[in-house]
Amino acid sequence: MTSDGKNSEKSNVPVELKYCEHCGGLWVRERGAGVVYCDKCQPKVADLPIPKKKPSRLRLPVGPHPQVKTFEGDVTEESSDLGAVGGVA
Repeated sequence: MTSDGKNSEKSNVPVELKYCEHCGGLWVRERGAGVVYCDKCQPKVADLPIPKKKPSRLRLPVGPHPQVKTFEGDVTEESSDLGAVGGVA
């Protein structure tokens, strides 16, 4: 690192790589900034109507598994023979 002899402080601003949530392009923003759209998409997104209702969180059904119904019918001797495959006994 070189010094020019002056007592100057460099201001380092931490940045992070971010993708635009509208166009998907990559850009750099200041770390911790809440901006999620690039400068090109900011005006486009501002013109969009405000949603009336926030999208709800998806929830998967949780609970006991449904009972599996079994077939209760007459089983013939031919259909219950699992050893015979492809016509070979």
